[in-house]
Amino acid sequence: MYRSLLPVRALVSAYLDRNPGERQALAGLLTALDADSDPTDRSTLPGHITCGAVVIDRDLRVLHIGHRASGLLLTPGGHVEATDGALSATALREVEEETGIPPGALTVTSAFRDGPIDIDVRPIDAGEPAHQHYDFRFVFQLAADTAPELVLRPEEVTGAVWLPFDEVTSPTLRAKLTASGLDGTITPLNASAIIHDGQGRYLLHLRDANKPWIWEPGAWSLLGGGREPQDSTLGDTVRRELREEAGLTVEDLRPYAAEDVTGTDGTRVPIQVFTGLWRGDPSALPLTEGVLLAWMHPEKFPFLTMPPSTRELLERHAAEHPPGGSAGTTGGGASAGAPPGTVPHVVGVHLYLERDGQVLLGLRHPDSAYGGGSWHALAGHCEAESATACLVREANEEAGLVIDPGDLELVHTVHLVDRPGDPPRIQLFFRARHWEGTPELREPDACVAWQWWGAQDLPSPIVPYTRAAIEGIRTGRPYTETGWPH
Repeated sequence: MYRSLLPVRALVSAYLDRNPGERQALAGLLTALDADSDPTDRSTLPGHITCGAVVIDRDLRVLHIGHRASGLLLTPGGHVEATDGALSATALREVEEETGIPPGALTVTSAFRDGPIDIDVRPIDAGEPAHQHYDFRFVFQLAADTAPELVLRPEEVTGAVWLPFDEVTSPTLRAKLTASGLDGTITPLNASAIIHDGQGRYLLHLRDANKPWIWEPGAWSLLGGGREPQDSTLGDTVRRELREEAGLTVEDLRPYAAEDVTGTDGTRVPIQVFTGLWRGDPSALPLTEGVLLAWMHPEKFPFLTMPPSTRELLERHAAEHPPGGSAGTTGGGASAGAPPGTVPHVVGVHLYLERDGQVLLGLRHPDSAYGGGSWHALAGHCEAESATACLVREANEEAGLVIDPGDLELVHTVHLVDRPGDPPRIQLFFRARHWEGTPELREPDACVAWQWWGAQDLPSPIVPYTRAAIEGIRTGRPYTETGWPH
């Protein structure tokens, strides 16, 4: 039923570390884990694993149901199914099937987030060969102040009641709950960081797309993670996660908000969000998890694959912290602190992607401010970042392509003025030696089509300097000047 019993062994090992006096009582379970048969399969004898949900409300009462087959008052639970990804998932499925409480109405506790509070051994002999149930009991708290309306399964359940800890029907569970220290308070279990530069940009993390077991695979998110035993506070958690995930240190992190997100198991996960200022180059950070770190402006958020809760959080922060401060250029054109007469140049980056003699071009939206209705290379403007970091970001934002900066090679430079009075521009064209992904329309308000064109048969209309750059690349000419008065 399970691809591996390693997760089950880990749960049992951690449980016995907390409850060493129960090793003898669980000897049969330990033997079953060492046997060839699957102890999570209900056909395995002389014993197999079942799972239960210990659902606690804010008044420290535990949900019990009348079990029709046995006539007993029990916590919800049952046998493991082949589709259950984890033992805790069995408990969540059973409580929803038997009482109608969905995973989204529940949250795990900080004390029992990683394993069962109790493993009960129950003999079963009614109507089937005598055997034992090793019942793994997982604790969940109601996420709201009041319980959702119960929808009981009549063929299995005769009724439901909420009982205080000292009236819980299972003696072993009752003892552990009484000694647990649970007080009904829901505390954040994870910590994340809104990192911004004070100029309207936000540092976002693109998570791995092909890891379905992680939270929000393939989405843009905040850096952060779960609290570990060595973390004295959630502030310690977020600082450790920033170091581990990106080698990043932010000096003045402050609490910003407590938010709820949906975890990988469907439960509600409370997160403490911190915020802090940083103005570095994301491409220089040693990213150890995920695909990419990049600066993003709020206007990009609607076009990014991102959990709605994260987008709403960032938009709220952006509304409360409008751009301002000392970074950037002055409004008149000369860079702050630059020598008199200096005129800043806009730096653009362009992707030269070649496949079987064809190059990738995008058709600009007719309403685009630049090049509307014309074919153009994938391109963007540099912010406070290196040119290669900018191009890596733009390739992912605009077309869903993943490129390593080390696979980029500068192959042409265009120095131009589009029209008299316009700011001069330096347009850098980079060839990607390797990339991952197939071009997608990620920003349909800017680009309406991606297409491969023969380098000798370029489409029309095409942005003139793009044509000049492609022709220069094909002939080995590294530089083009256009638009300058002679």
